[in-house]
Amino acid sequence: MSSSPAPTADSTPESPEPLKPFRIQLAERINRLPQYVLARVNALLHEKRKAGQDVIDLGMGNPSEPPQDVVIEKLMEAARDPNNHGYSKANGILNLRREVAAKYFKKFGVRLDPESEVIVTIGSKEGFSHMCLAAMGAGETAIIPAPYFPAHMYAIVMASGNVITLDVADSEKFLSNVAYTCQHMTPRPKLLVVNYPHNPSSKTVEPEFYVEVVKLARRYGFMVISDFAYADVAFDGYQPPSFLAAPGAKEVGVEFTTMSKGYNMAGWRVGYCCGNAEMVRALGIIKGYYDYGLFQAIQIAAIVALRHTEAAVEAQARLYQDRRDLLLDGLRKQGWQVETPRAGMFCWAKYPEPWAGTLSSLDFSMKMLEEANVAVSPGSGFGAAGEGYVRMALVENENRLRQALRQMGRVLGERSGRGLEKVGT
Repeated sequence: MSSSPAPTADSTPESPEPLKPFRIQLAERINRLPQYVLARVNALLHEKRKAGQDVIDLGMGNPSEPPQDVVIEKLMEAARDPNNHGYSKANGILNLRREVAAKYFKKFGVRLDPESEVIVTIGSKEGFSHMCLAAMGAGETAIIPAPYFPAHMYAIVMASGNVITLDVADSEKFLSNVAYTCQHMTPRPKLLVVNYPHNPSSKTVEPEFYVEVVKLARRYGFMVISDFAYADVAFDGYQPPSFLAAPGAKEVGVEFTTMSKGYNMAGWRVGYCCGNAEMVRALGIIKGYYDYGLFQAIQIAAIVALRHTEAAVEAQARLYQDRRDLLLDGLRKQGWQVETPRAGMFCWAKYPEPWAGTLSSLDFSMKMLEEANVAVSPGSGFGAAGEGYVRMALVENENRLRQALRQMGRVLGERSGRGLEKVGT
């Protein structure tokens, strides 16, 4: 029996090869996402609040009021039922889909089959993003509005699609630009995203706009996604039209909407997608692989909200209208240029001279936060078309809005008949 020679005093064991630092290699789609423009604003906002400063946040469209008591009570009742705590179907419970269909018929005259033309989503943002995975292939092109809600751009990017942005300032020009793009691009765009009332600019359209959208979709063979998140927040008697009310709309596309805004249920994440049965089916397939449905107790409470709180939704819109009027009056006195929005939760404002010519929207927003303790969203966060503007959400009460105006006025100076004057602290 042989044995290995014993090591001598002069011999040393071989040293293991040093390990190289481990490198995390993420998917290329992550590299296609730019740095979040609002990150600097949000970081300073949180730093100031951590230090105990009172910052008035007009940046995020986060409703400040709760849902109606009857909705909360139904949630508590449903949550006590042990049958509501299992996994929920990804497409939502049938009774909620029926209630959504009933609302569409009552409000817009649109008939929907709750079995095949309605699906419940975890907020409209989740639904939109998953629909992009269902509709877009690598290298295919979508047209979106400019300035754009970031999810419209980056859900398509993460689906490996390409994006063309078209200005929404003039609705007729927007439609003509869609037609021109389709005529001169090969292969043609596969998807058109429309978003009215528009976020961030609050632009609105009349029903005839969607009639033309359907005609263009048929002529050039693209699908349509309507983001109708602000369907329930409108002012001065204006009623935002539904894309699905246009003749033939269900043949070419779908519409997303949400209970976050008018029903004050943002954190509940109740959205829905309605329209073309094949697109709804495809979204259901994607959702089936990615998630389950909403907690069933939330869906039951959402039925009560849709069925019994429409008067409260209308009252909430009037509250936003009063805030809009107060904010617009104060901004205009300070020299801001801002159109009067007919719908939505935002004022889209061109900030005054001399800052408009010298500061980017991000730098201006940082100035407002640093010196006035007021947070606003820089227009550049919504793409290049937003530069020179900021977005202000109508989420604070009237006293807080007055306070925000005073604090901004001290920094910017108030416009009088003789020009800009500095307001004393």
